Amino acid sequence: MGHEQDPQAPMSAAWQERDRQARVAAARRWAEAHLDRSPFGEGLARRLAEKLWASSEGTGLIHQFHRDYCGHGLIRTAEGVKLCEIFDGGDFTGPAIAQWDDKEAFVAFFARQSDWTCSGSEPGEPVFYTEDDWSRCNQRLTREAIEAFCAGA
Repeated sequence: MGHEQDPQAPMSAAWQERDRQARVAAARRWAEAHLDRSPFGEGLARRLAEKLWASSEGTGLIHQFHRDYCGHGLIRTAEGVKLCEIFDGGDFTGPAIAQWDDKEAFVAFFARQSDWTCSGSEPGEPVFYTEDDWSRCNQRLTREAIEAFCAGA
């Protein structure tokens, strides 16, 4: 009786850390198996830039429209374009994660990106990389979302 753990007692810190590590490893294995690593390329990056620079200030690539957190988006600003978190279907945006005032720099940056890097899984891409397992792969930019935006969908 004295050795039984109370089922209502909080998990030990060590158990919580092992559980977190297991979830992170499982998510990474899924991302490695399912996310495309081929770069978006200059053509798609240029089409994206043209569409964003032609957008009205405060609008842009918002690919999720629902309450609360909607992932990453690209929003036209007075200076250029910002990558930021989107909330409530675009009614609110977070501060810039990255900002491009120069269209050619934007094209060069996005030409080398892929679903893999935008997911937050690639440590070598610090603009997108995250160690937060909730943020990684959570409504991030993808080739499919970029192509749909460029096509006018």
